[in-house]
Amino acid sequence: MARRCTQTLCVRFMERHLSTLNFALLVVGYILYLLIGAGIFSAIELPYEQELRQELAVARQDFLSNNTCVSDARLEELLVRALEANNYGVSVLGNDTSRNWDFVSSLFFTSTVLTTTGYGHTVPLSDEGKAFCIFYSLFGIPVTLFFLSVLVERIMVLITRRPVAYFHRRWAMSKSKLAAIHATCLGIIMALLILIIPAWIFTSMEKDWDFLESLYFCFISLTTIGLGDYVPGETHSKEDHPHPHLYRLAITVYLLLGLVFVLVVLETCCELPQMRRLRQRFYKEKVRDLDSETTNIINQDQMNEQLTDPSDHMTDQLPVIPSVSEQAESLRQDSNSEPYNPASGSVNGKLR
Repeated sequence: MARRCTQTLCVRFMERHLSTLNFALLVVGYILYLLIGAGIFSAIELPYEQELRQELAVARQDFLSNNTCVSDARLEELLVRALEANNYGVSVLGNDTSRNWDFVSSLFFTSTVLTTTGYGHTVPLSDEGKAFCIFYSLFGIPVTLFFLSVLVERIMVLITRRPVAYFHRRWAMSKSKLAAIHATCLGIIMALLILIIPAWIFTSMEKDWDFLESLYFCFISLTTIGLGDYVPGETHSKEDHPHPHLYRLAITVYLLLGLVFVLVVLETCCELPQMRRLRQRFYKEKVRDLDSETTNIINQDQMNEQLTDPSDHMTDQLPVIPSVSEQAESLRQDSNSEPYNPASGSVNGKLR
């Protein structure tokens, strides 16, 4: 008896707090995903890091042995200064003639800042530039998010909602299945247009990149991760590309348009009925769980709507006009139930 009561209480507790338990499992699963990812990255990258450190130590020792006039302390100062300048986007190489703060490069920088991509290869050098970057981003990032949300909603109507509604009426297919097929096809098309084809173009434009590195750059950029280890236009010389400003401008346009279409695909997937039902498992509330104050507010709103919108009561009192097909069907039933007797026959009988 006690065991049965305990089981009943456990079942009631599970039913009452099911969304909370699902959310707790989601948090635990996400933390495990982070830990697994950290372990895999550490296992893959740590040997390469150690090997690179050993190569740099050997190269440094060879340089000091071949150049005895240079002390270790002076070389350390030069390397520290060179690395600091490189972190600010200034290279000490003699063949580096690129400029990070001309107008086109600054436009590329502002686009990466406002979209929160932030490659980190170019950063403000002065205190005035850092202060303006804070002020500019403080207003620019919310405006950019608002602009992107409005633009995505307008595109969603054209390439997601209208096609799904049209084929739903045309083929009489369930909306959930049709939306899943549409999201799959849209994801494949967008992956081809904004990932595969641009990666192939970058492979031909950037001589030091292979296809994997180009695809890596496209994915990292369009998902606004922006690690900054690969930035187009930074590795080739002017002889390889005679129009660097036009090339950088084209990359800026590609990143903005690609980000918009990535958001369209994500929004399409989030609007799937399957995703909505999945999300409801983590935050769905029942009406009986609402407090009395919330219930009173809902009832009061419903009463106000009934008082302020008398058109609903007027439409309830109006007679319902049947359609043409209903009228024809009623006339057909009347003709079958009561045979028609012509009046002319009776008149003729009286005349006879």
